[in-house]
Amino acid sequence: MNTPEFPETPTSGLAAPSASAAARRRPTTAWPALRTLTWHRPLLAASAAMAVLVVVCLVGLLVDQRTLTGSPIWAKPLKFSISVLVYAASLAWLLGLLSARRRRLAWWIGTVSTIGLVIEMVIIVGAAAVGITSHFNVSTPVSTTLWSVMAFSIVVVWMAALVAAVLLFRTDLGDPARSLAIRAGTVIAVIGMGLAFLMTGPTAAQLDAFQGIVGAHTVGVPDGGPGLPFLGWSTVAGDLRIPHFVGMHALQVIPLTVLLLEVLASRLAVLRDRVVRSRLIWLVIGLYLGVLAILTGQALAGQSIVRPDALVTTLTVALVAVGAVAATLVLSAASRATLSPTDAAAPETGPAPVSAARARRSASSLPKP
Repeated sequence: MNTPEFPETPTSGLAAPSASAAARRRPTTAWPALRTLTWHRPLLAASAAMAVLVVVCLVGLLVDQRTLTGSPIWAKPLKFSISVLVYAASLAWLLGLLSARRRRLAWWIGTVSTIGLVIEMVIIVGAAAVGITSHFNVSTPVSTTLWSVMAFSIVVVWMAALVAAVLLFRTDLGDPARSLAIRAGTVIAVIGMGLAFLMTGPTAAQLDAFQGIVGAHTVGVPDGGPGLPFLGWSTVAGDLRIPHFVGMHALQVIPLTVLLLEVLASRLAVLRDRVVRSRLIWLVIGLYLGVLAILTGQALAGQSIVRPDALVTTLTVALVAVGAVAATLVLSAASRATLSPTDAAAPETGPAPVSAARARRSASSLPKP
């Protein structure tokens, strides 16, 4: 008998899992195949152009020994070309996830972003070629115009990313943990891009003695001091490029994290629960925001990332410890739930034994031939 009061027991003797547990563990829908997505072609073209520019900048580093603000003159175009390559490819993919009825708006978002990114890169590469700084340079009317155009293009790219983030919240992205990761990664990336605006204000030293530069990457010392290899982040003062970089690349890090969890779910039963993966992604989001807040505060305080004080060290250790404990609790609770009576095998009881007397009574009640 199979009624709501008496659900049918499988013939194997296993207890039927609850409907909610079964739903939480049903197979995850596959990610859209890259070849089936409607990629934004202008953004892909920009990514391809940046790949070529990476090679050009590498050659420039080898053959052009000029320096600017303490770094090889082609280092900045190289870093920006890599960053734009990754960002443009990521945005081309994200826009392909939007629903068909938003496809036209997605095309405009991508096209506007492409134009803004290309304008920025043309100015950066052109300035490097002639041996002048591109950012914050208002020393001449031409430099001021170029910096104003580049700043405007950056704002346009940022606003386009903000619109894309809003649209992703109105789009069905399938798996809950995957949806959360993609949306959160986009929002944090928008925040990270916005942190660049902290660099555009004049420093106290610039206000006291104007030298044609308004704005700076570093806090506490002029740009161009000792820095980390290739990245150039200051080793003697705060550097606002660090939180800007970390925030921007949440666009890649958090979606890749949920992809890793989905891959591991094929091997680890505890990760097959959609709720467990969602909780772990919430934990990753919290940790990412915590790291971003610490790095921003450290930079604004004029403190180098390689020389953290006691407060920054304590906060970082506490954040890691809380994250580790929270992850352990989530996985432990999930492991216990996997072995709970509602989902685990029930003991095989088999049919109730029939007494000999009852069997004889049943046999005597049958009609005789």
